[in-house]
Amino acid sequence: MGGNAASEDGAIGTSAAPLGAAGRLAMSAEDLRRALTRIAHEIVERNKGAANLVFVGVPRPGPLLARRLAAAVADFEGVAVPTGAVDISLYRDDLTSRAGAPDVHPTDIPGDVTDRDVVLVDDVLYTGRSARAALDALTDFGRPRTIQLAVVVDRGHRELPIRADYVGKNIPTAPHENVDVSLTELDGEDAVRITSAAGGEAADAAAP
Repeated sequence: MGGNAASEDGAIGTSAAPLGAAGRLAMSAEDLRRALTRIAHEIVERNKGAANLVFVGVPRPGPLLARRLAAAVADFEGVAVPTGAVDISLYRDDLTSRAGAPDVHPTDIPGDVTDRDVVLVDDVLYTGRSARAALDALTDFGRPRTIQLAVVVDRGHRELPIRADYVGKNIPTAPHENVDVSLTELDGEDAVRITSAAGGEAADAAAP
């Protein structure tokens, strides 16, 4: 989770076309909208409705994606799904090896998650280590009936036995490339772009 090769979950795969300065467009704003709408429908179908759902995003931009999923569910199902955020900074398995203080984000869990169907929402799934940290963090707030994972992009290269339940797009990846998921609220546009990571193998070695 996260967007570049030096964070937990990011990068994207090889292409015959060279990458420009701004990277290569992998998903347009409309592609992203359709993917989130489809994921929202899949979540409701799998859980036989939306009454027991909670969407919890992993910063950043998971909380914004969680709110977009909730808005889509409200639009077609007429149910308001609670949304929140869970910080994973202190649950990472590389905490002691990282230089400096961890980048801590607010945690905002919408009530007791015990016996709820919680969907963790993030932008990119890579090694699976951030997903594991999110699972650990979430269970400090209760015992959900189920915990599911929704991501915009699954780039492969898993290091832990973790998979996403809902995926916007599967994209083959190379460790020296990044996936940047941009949202209008944060970046001024909705898009998923493939960019080249500086340092190549060195950047990959820094990834947890």
